[in-house]
Amino acid sequence: MMDAHAGVSGRRVPDEGLLDDAAALHEADPGGMLRFTASAGAQVRESAALAAEANLGVLADEGRPRAVVIAGIGTAGRTGDILATVAGPRCPVPVIAHRSAGVPGWVGAADVVIAVSASGRSPEALGAAEAAARRGARLVAVGAPDSQLQSVAEGVRAPFIPVPRRAPARASLWGLTVPVLLAARTLGLVKVNEADLAETAARLDADADRSRPTAESFVNPAKALALGLANSVPVVWGSSPLATVAARRFGDTLSANARYPVIAGALGEAGRGRVGLLDGVFGGLAESTRDIFADPEEESDWTRLRVVLLRDGGLNADDDSDEPLAVEERRADALQTLAERRGVRCDVVTAEGGSALERLASLIAVPDFASVYLALAHGLDPMAVAAVTEMKELSNP
Repeated sequence: MMDAHAGVSGRRVPDEGLLDDAAALHEADPGGMLRFTASAGAQVRESAALAAEANLGVLADEGRPRAVVIAGIGTAGRTGDILATVAGPRCPVPVIAHRSAGVPGWVGAADVVIAVSASGRSPEALGAAEAAARRGARLVAVGAPDSQLQSVAEGVRAPFIPVPRRAPARASLWGLTVPVLLAARTLGLVKVNEADLAETAARLDADADRSRPTAESFVNPAKALALGLANSVPVVWGSSPLATVAARRFGDTLSANARYPVIAGALGEAGRGRVGLLDGVFGGLAESTRDIFADPEEESDWTRLRVVLLRDGGLNADDDSDEPLAVEERRADALQTLAERRGVRCDVVTAEGGSALERLASLIAVPDFASVYLALAHGLDPMAVAAVTEMKELSNP
């Protein structure tokens, strides 16, 4: 174990045995991040009920907006990416995720701003809500009840959807996302019905059960993924726009929970340059010097790439042409072949489900758990991130 001056503690080499000791996992996770991660399905149901109680109908009174801006930072900002990809290329208006204070200069009375903050006090969401009110844009706010964000929304009689704050924002993705989707549905921008929500919640519940602490590594996909990523540089690519959102989400959680440096993004963009990582000093060059007869413990300090490919074969199912889907599938096959030729390990998570939202959930659930298990294997508390706390303290006036 190592203790640094900043209060950071953990182990450089992961304790793989800990992951198959449910009692030890519980003790290593005092904040209950595994429990919060398992609540994803419940978050979908609870947030859908809370959104139904909000006065979202007023959004439709002025008709379709010119554009929708989702304002927030971190996980709250990721909800905008989810809305854009679930709405898809046929969405009749632009959907823009905005991650800085205020709103874009062109926002006015013809637009809708959805301000999202798990705490209800992030400067980005508050600044956007206040700017929307000044400019006469329609406003929806999503966040913690009895917060500054709720006060701003109530001050201009805008709908506010309360999301109870029980966990860090990164463990509240679904609680924040569902209200955003339902607000967009009210505006006629996205097709998400009650069956989609119910199936998505059921999918999240099923994946939480498969990834539960009492399920051993050889049958637990999240533990297996975590062990595969141990002591690597994770490279997470999504085969489609929807899978890319999941890839970036996995990058978020690996960095925040397990403190791993991650490369995450779209496989299409990677093919224009970043796929060259497979040939580099952490990829093919490292693998070419591997001694297959060497003791694995002697190579434990060697850092290598580990590719995680998130595949989604259904995003274009409703389009007039299946050509985009065919291109995505060929790229994904090509990446797996390239990795195999260079000896670079590649884990594949394939989307399942009938709706875009359920498929997205199937790509997010297991990786979310994997990021927590990887943290616990290293003796890190995924709930308490010292650097984040210090950053906020140093940044605040």
